[in-house]
Amino acid sequence: MNLIKSLLSGELPARRLLVCTLLVSAAMIPALRADNTNPVPRLTIQADQVTAHVSPTLYGLMTEEINYSYEGGLYGELVRNRSFRADKSLPKFWDTVGGAGLSLDSSTPLNAALPVSLKLDATQASAAAPAGLANSGYWGIPVRPGTVYHASFQAKAAGGFTGPLTVALVSANGNTTFARAQVNNLTGEWQKFEVVLQTGNLPAATKDNRLVISTTVPGTLWLQQVSLFPPTYANRANGNRPDIMQLLADMNPKFLRLPGGNYLEGNTIPTRFNWKTTIGTVDQRPGHLDDAWGYWSTDGFGLMEYLHWCEDLHMEPLLAVYAGYSLGQHFVPPGPDLAPYVQDDLDEIEYVIGDTNTTWGAQRAQDGHPAPFPLHYIEVGNEDGFDHSGTYDGRFAQIYDAIKAKYPQLQVIATAKVQSRTPDLLDEHYYRSQEEMEAHAHDYDKYPRSAKTKIFVGEWATRVGSPTPNMAGALGDAAWMTGMERNSDIVLLESYAPLFVNVSDLHKTRAEGGSMQWASDLIGYDALTSYGSPSYYAQQMFSTHHGDTVLAASAQAIPTYTWQPTVRRRKNDTTPPPAAPPAQQVPCLFYDATRDSGTGTIFVKLVNRQVTAQPVQLVISGVPAVKAEGNLVLLQGDSPADTNSLEQPQKIVPKTSIVRDFGPDMTYVCPPCSISILELQTK
Repeated sequence: MNLIKSLLSGELPARRLLVCTLLVSAAMIPALRADNTNPVPRLTIQADQVTAHVSPTLYGLMTEEINYSYEGGLYGELVRNRSFRADKSLPKFWDTVGGAGLSLDSSTPLNAALPVSLKLDATQASAAAPAGLANSGYWGIPVRPGTVYHASFQAKAAGGFTGPLTVALVSANGNTTFARAQVNNLTGEWQKFEVVLQTGNLPAATKDNRLVISTTVPGTLWLQQVSLFPPTYANRANGNRPDIMQLLADMNPKFLRLPGGNYLEGNTIPTRFNWKTTIGTVDQRPGHLDDAWGYWSTDGFGLMEYLHWCEDLHMEPLLAVYAGYSLGQHFVPPGPDLAPYVQDDLDEIEYVIGDTNTTWGAQRAQDGHPAPFPLHYIEVGNEDGFDHSGTYDGRFAQIYDAIKAKYPQLQVIATAKVQSRTPDLLDEHYYRSQEEMEAHAHDYDKYPRSAKTKIFVGEWATRVGSPTPNMAGALGDAAWMTGMERNSDIVLLESYAPLFVNVSDLHKTRAEGGSMQWASDLIGYDALTSYGSPSYYAQQMFSTHHGDTVLAASAQAIPTYTWQPTVRRRKNDTTPPPAAPPAQQVPCLFYDATRDSGTGTIFVKLVNRQVTAQPVQLVISGVPAVKAEGNLVLLQGDSPADTNSLEQPQKIVPKTSIVRDFGPDMTYVCPPCSISILELQTK
């Protein structure tokens, strides 16, 4: 009983419950709050009344290259600036070894796609003083015990130099060499060299390491596409980091919105995500400046890698196509000027789903995937409501008509309201405080059921906590998700954003090259480890614990708190401030109920944003019986500011316990700062 009291009062730190299997009696719970003088909220669930069907594609992922999401994140590549194009004048992120000299050389290109190479002057090399170059990766290169790494590079040499080159994984201080291999027979022509680096029985994994390529023989050589890959998820070549992929797999996502928001558009038309330059072999991809977020993308993670990502996690791509608008207010007017971009969009769709007898379906087969990928949704642009030219209506209509004419089965999503066509879905984005999320949690209850255009909440987050959300953020998220799930006949798809953040260098700004450009991100990581935020676990809980029908539910006596909305103003706005909006009464408790029509399991979700426990009377009708034994899935923080981190990755995680006194009329006490899912068996 003391353990149960500690759990429900919030006194027991959540991390201590990892080893506990709880046997909780619902009949005992009311006694813990018997002196509560406030009315006990009552939640009535009519299990024989279905109000909606849960969208089978509701829970998904949104992604883009931000916060070093791919380069230095999900993408397995460990070498930073492998193609030497991150800076126009300097070999950025590369260091000299010994008496070597490094310079960029545009007179010795590998090919048209990669028109610059790195010239390595090792004329001072000797057996006593090796010369070469080193790369420290993205804030370190992880070295793990008993692990196989694959290194490769393109190289050519000046006359008379044939090698050997030593390729090694070395500690940052140079004191320890973990693995090494040799390359011989360089010539005056470009060749690709590949070696395997095998680490031994090391005491621990470390990240303060470098990849070093050196020689003891004097000479001059040129390098391109210097690469190092660890083991990848599903052992894919040019694949993804296993630990982050496993976090995503545990969310059971149904779709991936790709290639992102601002990353799709770029600040200018030339810096948009140009999908045709991201396919084929990686040494034929020029890369581009991700000027929306301020760093270079090699495009080693290109369109096919997105599609492989979807395939590996058994989710569908939700493909966003360029719509002729870039963030710097650059746009292509509808009509003949837009036509080439429309064709480019059709070509991209053909690459994804076309038969191999089509031009781009054949290219997909040549790229290693003859079978088409599943595809049901196309999004036209991103946040085009920011287009000051007012051309989105016309641009959308032109692209919509072209897609529907060739692919009538596809659902087309608009990113701003349009008049000339009726989109299948409208993408709505919300970045809000915890209070705002809670104040708007019932918005979709009021949405007209007869509306032809459904909703995709393609970007949203409760922005509380940095670099990843804290428990307050998770509570705001969960409150919002109850509204989306309860109305998933309207909200067909949702995806939190941003998905990733590299937390290695948070003290520098974006302009200074820091690793984060946007705070409150779902999953954090450095070169070695990763973790899910409390908001990540809220997403995981909702995605993996729900039925296929929404049940009628109503609540009485829900406690509220007073919230004073603030007026948001643009920087340097000199106009008189408007009157403050009136204060609002916002619920402290949020809920929804769904049922699995196959098993009869009822899932009741309860979100208590208060720092005190909250009893709730649950009354369930419309079923023959509610079994006494069921499950409780609980996410709870010690306080709203409580959070996870690299140092404490599992401080706040869901715990599943067995309850043996459920029934059709019972009282459940929501612990402070908690998200609860009650799984009730009715068959």
